[in-house]
Amino acid sequence: MILGCIADDFTGASDIANTLTNGGMQSALYSGVPKLTAPESVDAGIVSLKTRTVPANEAVEESLKAARWLLDQGCEQLYFKYCSTFDSTKEGNIGPVADALAGLLDESQVLFSPAFPAAGRTVYQGQLFVNDSPLHESSMKNHPLTPMTDSDLRRWLSSQTSTPIKHVPYGIVSNGVETISQFLRDEGPGYFIADAIHDDDLIHLSKSMACSKLLTGSSGLALGLPEIYRGLGKLNGSLGTWRGVKGRGVILSGSCSEATRAQIEEYKKGHPWLELSADKIHNEQTILQEVVDWILDQDQTPLVYTSADPCVVKLSQEKYGAESIANQIESFFGNLARLLALEGFSKIVTAGGETSGAVVHALEIDAMEVGSEIAPGVPSLKVVNRELALALKSGNFGHRHFFQDAVEALG
Repeated sequence: MILGCIADDFTGASDIANTLTNGGMQSALYSGVPKLTAPESVDAGIVSLKTRTVPANEAVEESLKAARWLLDQGCEQLYFKYCSTFDSTKEGNIGPVADALAGLLDESQVLFSPAFPAAGRTVYQGQLFVNDSPLHESSMKNHPLTPMTDSDLRRWLSSQTSTPIKHVPYGIVSNGVETISQFLRDEGPGYFIADAIHDDDLIHLSKSMACSKLLTGSSGLALGLPEIYRGLGKLNGSLGTWRGVKGRGVILSGSCSEATRAQIEEYKKGHPWLELSADKIHNEQTILQEVVDWILDQDQTPLVYTSADPCVVKLSQEKYGAESIANQIESFFGNLARLLALEGFSKIVTAGGETSGAVVHALEIDAMEVGSEIAPGVPSLKVVNRELALALKSGNFGHRHFFQDAVEALG
């Protein structure tokens, strides 16, 4: 294994797995820290954790466990994968985890690059933009768990770590690898927020950090890594052929992002759907079997969702408590996926990082093969040694027709 990735949620893990597989790396996605040794054929191991919203000390502990396992597999470089919208609270967990990993690897200079132009995320003058809006003016300002109220990544990260926060301006990045490398040598130790507007910027950044033992960013920064490893003759060989599965499918959405809500409205035009309110999910034991029975009665692939307008979400949080209702929604979708798998459902599409994590955990998935791309940042996944395929979509990812395309791609 050459590269080891530590992702702070499941959709982020599948996102970077997609990028590396598209680049020609044999990738394996693991649910939590594996107990077994990885196959020698794996170029990149991606450990998906659920650490974005847990207390910082728990996030650090789990991330270090993942890092040590990856290093034991022979990894020469570690990659801390977080969301392209830098999802975090002012207290963490991006800064504390980066501190722990940098300490483990004895790295004093670390690059931070959340830019992902293919998904509309760019960084300029240290400010993160979502399409044409500053982050704090985008829908992320209303995220129920990690509301992003400041677009200045330097200011946001400085509240999470005591390490000096510096900036790689676009004038340096756009001049290419040698200019970036010289700039970093001159600047010395610190954490560097890097501007990036185009994919080429990210490739230049990754090449300038090719000798670093730690990279951090969205999946965008990983675009150039397969080429670097291929040039060094380190890749293991050709990729296998994606093979989907037969059988029934279901779509489960707990995301309230604008992109997901648009995808829901599109899918509802010609397919069966069921919307569940927070009040109904609060009484999970009463309705769980009712929802299963409703799904079994459908001839087409059904959609079950809780994705609501942020105002509705806020009312639910005030009524039940933000953490409590979030946990209840995750538990509901996890238990629903488990029951459907027992009924023979073999294709599951999820929307939302927390929903995806709950589903993977409930299905007791250890490892997944990475298949064909459904949309930028979202690959097809097949559970190792099981006839079960998944698509784990971050709330903000995918085009308007994503759900229909995902169901078809899985089999």
